[in-house]
Amino acid sequence: MNARPQAWFQQAQDDLGVAKLVCANGFNAQACYFASQAAEKALKGLILELGAEPPHTHVLAELIKYLKRLGCDVNGFDALPLRSLSRLAATSRYPMDATPPADLFNPPMPMVLLPLPQQ
Repeated sequence: MNARPQAWFQQAQDDLGVAKLVCANGFNAQACYFASQAAEKALKGLILELGAEPPHTHVLAELIKYLKRLGCDVNGFDALPLRSLSRLAATSRYPMDATPPADLFNPPMPMVLLPLPQQ
């Protein structure tokens, strides 16, 4: 296996570990961000493994479309809430009004999303 995709896969696993750690400690906004990062890096690692360069995007649905164009069977991704995970990546980092992101996330939200990068 090419070492470059492996580096992306390892970083995805590390980000997933951070997501689980911060979620377990009540940092739900940060857990959503790192879960999204883990999913993005895993998808980009797969694109690299297929011999292509990943596009410069953080939108998970765009990465899935790119995988499909590369001939990858992406049917299994349909059931995953990738749009939500992409949206939460930005929402979890930047205040959109006077409310800090940490106040917008409740514990069930990241727990639903944490398995995504592994699937």
